[in-house]
Amino acid sequence: MKTIERKSLLYKTGVEYGDYTINHVQGCAHGCMFPCYAFNMAKRFGNVKSYQEWLEPKLVINAIDLLEKELPRLKDKIKSVQLCFTTDPFMSDYPEVGEMTIQIINKLNDYNVPAIVLTKSTLPHELAKLSRINQYGITLVSTDESFRDKYEPYTSKYEDRIKALKYLHERGCKTWVSIEPYPTPNINKQSLKKLLNRVKFVDYIVFGMWHYNKLISQYKDHKAFYDECSETVIDFCKKNNIRFHIKTGTYSKGESDLL
Repeated sequence: MKTIERKSLLYKTGVEYGDYTINHVQGCAHGCMFPCYAFNMAKRFGNVKSYQEWLEPKLVINAIDLLEKELPRLKDKIKSVQLCFTTDPFMSDYPEVGEMTIQIINKLNDYNVPAIVLTKSTLPHELAKLSRINQYGITLVSTDESFRDKYEPYTSKYEDRIKALKYLHERGCKTWVSIEPYPTPNINKQSLKKLLNRVKFVDYIVFGMWHYNKLISQYKDHKAFYDECSETVIDFCKKNNIRFHIKTGTYSKGESDLL
């Protein structure tokens, strides 16, 4: 696997439900076709030149050294660290990424800093042995494998993601799901209620609309659709005592957050 070095690692994120974040990989082998905001930004700022280059991730080889320098200075300011917002902390074809992720989580926990993990891969069972201050999540916008083949071509199968997440839940880990970007019916017609019921066991759900693609504007009633979906998520979470967050711009009225 190719590697790079960086001058810093921890930074305050602008994502609305995040605090600090670490992106210890440049690029992502999952190749999402939404299109991907992280890829667009990497290309815009010259970090990668093409989609093919994006699919060939580079590991930040000095990540642990940077953490050892930055954590003593920042630990009292940090509530949590997200892994990751512009890449994925677990990639099945790149075990080096997962190994580095585990090292990073352990290093954060040494300073009593919680890690909040989000992946489109299969969460490893090893996470169940780590500190209970962490949270482990998957992105799940469908359970339709034909949709995954088209829009998330190199990610883990949905059923494998759910099973791994439930394994961690059953062993006392905090678990969550990001349902974003959720497709409009012209992109993929499906039942949101059925999807929610598959992850009824989690502690926290984030829901957000489809972005960065003309397909959403082609669906005339997309605003009303996302209002209805948001209300479905809110009602489901309240009924099942699950914390939730509806992403800004997704829901045009009423309550959008229950932390």
